[in-house]
Amino acid sequence: MNKPQNTFCGQVRRREFLKDLGGGFASLGLTGMLAQDGFFQSKAAAKEMAGFVNPLAPKNPHYKAKAKSVIFLFMYGGPSHVDTFDYKPKLYPLDGKTIDVKTFGRGGKRNKSRVVGPKWEFDEYGECGKKVSTLFPNVGSCVDDIAFVHSMTADSPIHGSAMLMMNAGHLLSGHPSLGSWVNYGLGSVNENLPGYVVMLDKTGGPISGAKNWSSGYMPASYQGTVLRSQGSPILDLENSHGMSRLEQRTILDHLRNVNEGHLTERYDNTNLAARVASYELAYKMQASAPEAVDIEKEPDHIKKLYGIDGSRTEDFGRKCLLARRMVERGVRFVQIYSGGNHNDANWDAHGDLVKNHTYHAGNTDKAIAGLLKDLKQQGLLDETLVVWGGEFGRQPTAEYARGTGRDHNSYGFTMWMAGGGIKGGISVGETDELGSSAVVDRFHVKRLHATILHLLGLDPNDLSYFHGGLDRRLVGVEGAEPIEKLLA
Repeated sequence: MNKPQNTFCGQVRRREFLKDLGGGFASLGLTGMLAQDGFFQSKAAAKEMAGFVNPLAPKNPHYKAKAKSVIFLFMYGGPSHVDTFDYKPKLYPLDGKTIDVKTFGRGGKRNKSRVVGPKWEFDEYGECGKKVSTLFPNVGSCVDDIAFVHSMTADSPIHGSAMLMMNAGHLLSGHPSLGSWVNYGLGSVNENLPGYVVMLDKTGGPISGAKNWSSGYMPASYQGTVLRSQGSPILDLENSHGMSRLEQRTILDHLRNVNEGHLTERYDNTNLAARVASYELAYKMQASAPEAVDIEKEPDHIKKLYGIDGSRTEDFGRKCLLARRMVERGVRFVQIYSGGNHNDANWDAHGDLVKNHTYHAGNTDKAIAGLLKDLKQQGLLDETLVVWGGEFGRQPTAEYARGTGRDHNSYGFTMWMAGGGIKGGISVGETDELGSSAVVDRFHVKRLHATILHLLGLDPNDLSYFHGGLDRRLVGVEGAEPIEKLLA
């Protein structure tokens, strides 16, 4: 009887099958499990299995890394750069005046609009003298550890495509996210926790949902795992049937043994392999994940540092503290969303800018500063790269005839980085005097991705995955170089 085949050339080699094995997030434990049980020594597999390596086993970087982990603080909706970190004094006296300025947002392209002056004052912070909005006084106290990029650009002013661009380097879905590329390139150093963790806003997930942390055309073992900050850390992880650990282990072993024989005859059934793998990691996480998210043993002064003692700051503060606990335990990539759902549930300030940004900055400022300070005092900041920003910025002009709301702006906006190989206390790039577009050292989103990969020891132009007849890269076929001015 002919064995089933599913490759475009009609053939599949066992080595290639096992390389791609693990379509579920939990494939970490599968190959080791099969090896221990003699699968690789079976007659069906023995010939070509000797050199196989677990796809999520720790991998050596291309060169010496400056950072071991990434924490990406994603301000979903698009925070206004001119009201947060990009000081534009000439905007203040123009408030309410209609001027000639080119803008492009969800409302289309315009050549003339009404200026909305910044609604907050800017104070000087740190030895570097960085001016920061009064929206972020706590982050302001950390500026000597931060590198601000004021000249980011993206390809779309529309949330869905812009989110995919920031998260996966492409405007269309179906591509692996940044965290998936990191998971793929470096593997995981903790077999009991996912290598890539996502924490969502309490109001819900962002537009396009799981596409933002998808593994795309890679095996699903590299995708992000959504972690909850309270209650059961991962949905459906708890043992709902009241079985003991020994009983669960016995069932898993039996399932594994049954499917071993099944897989030797149907070696291209990756869905089955992935399902078995997911059971294995879920079993391990039942013990490990609850401990990882248990912050009750943290000292009170640490909880206070993150704002967990305050009603406004408790939720995001808890997530930031969990992020520190994740990277301590070897998780490679943690992404935390501020803002979810729609309208003013995120940073998308089309109507009342003051109400919107006061709310979201007030929820996050203390926690973000707490994270930076805690990482630093724990000796973790030097090996942890912290990234802050949204999918784009906002225009210096009003979207509507009345009100303070700003439309989307992908022509120029601000993001910042701290820790793991970043030169602190600097600002690079500039937007024009109104903040409408980047004019000095324009850096595309791909340059940000290249910088992150570089600091993790991965060559952004060499890290590739073969798919559809091509070597695919996060930074695309054209490639991208890291932002050298940011590097320590």
